[in-house]
Amino acid sequence: MTGLAAAGAALTLAAAAGVPVAAEHPSPQRTAAVALRADDKPLDEDGSAGGSGATMSLNGTRVPDPLVLDNGDPVDSVDDWEHQRRPELLEAFADHVYGHTLPTPEPDEVTFDDQPLSEGGKKVSIEVTGPEGSASFTLRLFVPDDTKPKGTFLLIDHRGSVGDEPGSSGYAPIPTILDAGYAFVALDAGEIAPDDPGSYRSGVIDAFYPSGTELPDDAGRAISAWAWGASRAMDYLQDEPDIDPDKVAVIGHSRGGKAALWAGAQDTRFPVIVSNNSGSTGAKLARRDDAGESIAAITDAFPHWFPPTYSDYAGNADELPVDQHELLALIAPGRVVVGSATEDGNADPQGEFLSYLGAAPVYDLYGLGETGLASQSWPPTTDERFRGPAMSYHLRSGGHGLDDADWDIYLTGNLFKR
Repeated sequence: MTGLAAAGAALTLAAAAGVPVAAEHPSPQRTAAVALRADDKPLDEDGSAGGSGATMSLNGTRVPDPLVLDNGDPVDSVDDWEHQRRPELLEAFADHVYGHTLPTPEPDEVTFDDQPLSEGGKKVSIEVTGPEGSASFTLRLFVPDDTKPKGTFLLIDHRGSVGDEPGSSGYAPIPTILDAGYAFVALDAGEIAPDDPGSYRSGVIDAFYPSGTELPDDAGRAISAWAWGASRAMDYLQDEPDIDPDKVAVIGHSRGGKAALWAGAQDTRFPVIVSNNSGSTGAKLARRDDAGESIAAITDAFPHWFPPTYSDYAGNADELPVDQHELLALIAPGRVVVGSATEDGNADPQGEFLSYLGAAPVYDLYGLGETGLASQSWPPTTDERFRGPAMSYHLRSGGHGLDDADWDIYLTGNLFKR
């Protein structure tokens, strides 16, 4: 189940996985998650946080409260979250930030053709038929020799750097991943939607919209299409005999991290979402618009990533009815993983850290609100892994990148265990 129709699915998944709901007596760390909301207060009448106007403070930055419905009622239970608040937030992110996603194809509208690779693994062509034609894109799948994978990392490869032979770059160190006992899958994002303002529609989008007409203002663009592609990859992986579909982590770096988060928010089949240095419109708080890359800067430089509705908030981030901590919260009860870097100023690592904190109250509904952090103060200890039951975080020394140090944390982080 994907898209907005998935709004009620996470409760079912939580029950199936034995995930507890909120405990009667919260632990100290869970109490800290709730304390983030202790000074909630509505904005003034002329304020406009959107929705109910209820806010909470994240180390002094006021952001929308994810646990207050648009009508002002509190969200007190998993049931309230799954059946009321979660659908509201998904709709708001689609309307104002990422655009509405492409339709989920029916079984007879998608085909998979896999061929063996000379170096092992498979090359899979996924063809999807829409009302305006067909489009195809590629997965490359590598599995460890002679062992059942401990889990699978599905990389949204926006660089197109993973070929038929397993390379060893820090961005995608396939031999290292396989040696650690994990399978690796690369999704060629450029085939789904070329990362170019003049041609981004030529992948899958024009299979659903007439190529000679303008897209609706609230239709998803490249980031949304890449997230949609990750769900189509999961359509294949859930029936792949070498893969356990209950242990698939979608990982994305930078722009790929933005897509990974949006994929995980919509598609509850993914048990783990890894956002590495995703920055603006990824893990970074939008309301820190003066830190790192702003909404104005990102929509001007990359007009094909988001719909025009998002650029309406350029220079006016406080008008957004949502913020990125709520996107992270939409992944609950699945594991959300935020990786930042000390010198990645454009991504605003402090803003990513605050979003991570801001998602905790929603995880707390499931009894999973422990962030693993020793303190809510910035900065945390660098180059150290922090892990709670369903939330993981690290702040790596250095600049923007997905490198060996990040992979070492992800591969040793027991991401598929509570």
